[in-house]
Amino acid sequence: MTKISTHEKFLPWTKHYDSEVPITLSYPQETLPSLFHKSVKDHAEAIALIFFGRKISYRQLGSYVNSLTTSLHKIGIKQGDRIALLLPNCPQYVISYYAILSLGAIVIPVNPLSTESELIHIFRDAQVRMVISLDLLAGRLEKVRQSLHSNNVHLILEHTYYTGLNEFMPSPIKYIYRLSLKVPAETKARLPYCQWLKTLLIQKEQQPNPCAIDLYRDIAVLIYTGGTTGKPKGVMLTHQALVANASQGAAWVQMHENDRLLAVLPIFHGFGMSVCMNAPLISGSSCVLIPRFNGDDILKGIHRYHPTLFAGVPTMFIGLINNPCLSRYNLSSLRGCFVGAAPLAPEVKRKFEDLTGSRLMEGYGLTEVVTAVCANPYCGVNKTGSIGIPFPDVCMQVKDLQTGKNLPPLEVGEISLTGPEVMLGYYNQPLETSQALREGWLYTGDIGYMDEEGYFYLIDRKKDMIICGGFNVYPREVEDVLYQYPSVKEACVIGIPDNYKGEVVKAFITLKENASVKEHDVIEFCREHLLPYKVPQQVEIRDELPMTAIGKILKRALREE
Repeated sequence: MTKISTHEKFLPWTKHYDSEVPITLSYPQETLPSLFHKSVKDHAEAIALIFFGRKISYRQLGSYVNSLTTSLHKIGIKQGDRIALLLPNCPQYVISYYAILSLGAIVIPVNPLSTESELIHIFRDAQVRMVISLDLLAGRLEKVRQSLHSNNVHLILEHTYYTGLNEFMPSPIKYIYRLSLKVPAETKARLPYCQWLKTLLIQKEQQPNPCAIDLYRDIAVLIYTGGTTGKPKGVMLTHQALVANASQGAAWVQMHENDRLLAVLPIFHGFGMSVCMNAPLISGSSCVLIPRFNGDDILKGIHRYHPTLFAGVPTMFIGLINNPCLSRYNLSSLRGCFVGAAPLAPEVKRKFEDLTGSRLMEGYGLTEVVTAVCANPYCGVNKTGSIGIPFPDVCMQVKDLQTGKNLPPLEVGEISLTGPEVMLGYYNQPLETSQALREGWLYTGDIGYMDEEGYFYLIDRKKDMIICGGFNVYPREVEDVLYQYPSVKEACVIGIPDNYKGEVVKAFITLKENASVKEHDVIEFCREHLLPYKVPQQVEIRDELPMTAIGKILKRALREE
């Protein structure tokens, strides 16, 4: 064990830590799958996962992970290979994730709803060798493969394995699911030729020779996030970063073997990956996996499975407290809830806490540090409107936007941080990396301040980023799509307030000479090229857009309107 500490001097927030939370943690010099297998050994008969009512013990889950590790090794997957996961929350994701890491290969988590162009960019940039995907995506992935191979990119997508959500469902749900499934024609034509993940899960366990992994330098997860250029950037996260962040999250709420976490946050996202999967499974806790958010399903899940912990974004809590069937369900099992990714309205916080008797801990994080690195205490002073205080071994500062000097409490500047979970950098992006990482500090681009007790507050967002329902939307990415529309001359995208999602996307456009177009046609065009939450909810056509003296569109003026 080794101690990692950034605390060279007294930091004001440490006096607000709960008594059970140490100022610094001891992190095991082991990989995440090694810690997972310790849980398998120590909690063999305990429940690890619950999926549509099916309960999977740690022993069973460990056996699946070992079988897949053996199979991946046999088909030639080796240390450093990149394997993409296009799966929602399901046991197959968890199994694949830990098996890939066990071989020293690299996990590329990808949103299953990604468009073909987004997949092509990620697969090409990351040099993805293998994909494990939901069966319903077979048609889309075949088009992506053809596009890549037609451009002589033949080393990408050597192996593609598919799995259906029903494969781990209990009877009779799995048969009902199969009958109700609407399979796209392009996928139905492809399925007879697919390779199936289940054939890799029945292999006899045979532990491959362990590989030498540098915990601090070797990439474990390469997770893509939007960039200001509109193209997703690969965030390089080490094995140590994953262990440190999961350990901090578990310590913050004193997660233990009797806890059960409701996992509806996507585990292909940093927040879900660390808080809803890694932290519970190295703590001996259990996870209730739910593939997508539906208010009724979440309420039923809490009522039926009695989770003690829950993590979500504000829109989820808004949906739950306004659900017309809320009174039918018992939510009293919840003792604590993480909430992040967007500002939480005080009234929503108060009402949810009154309904459940649980503690809502608003926090802050970003993909460049895996996920949350700051939150309100579980037992201590919980300041509404604040993102809380830094986790153990995380140090946060507010720096002057001009000089870069550290600012005293209550003065506004750029939030920067350091800690054991900070990324190595952006993959193949040296300039972007040098701008974000300076002298051991990550400059977040988020504007805020710290109060005199060490609690932090956000007052503005990174550059022009829009947060819609907890997901990041970068305006340039949407604008690039709008500029592809033949009639559009100029385009500008901003976020506008929304009572449910926090913000939604609004586009302003001007048209080329003699061109005409209807707003709904532009929106439909965007639907074909963007994930649903990135699609503009409103399009406003103008004769001209406000400009600066040098001809740059003034987004600030549009926001002020």
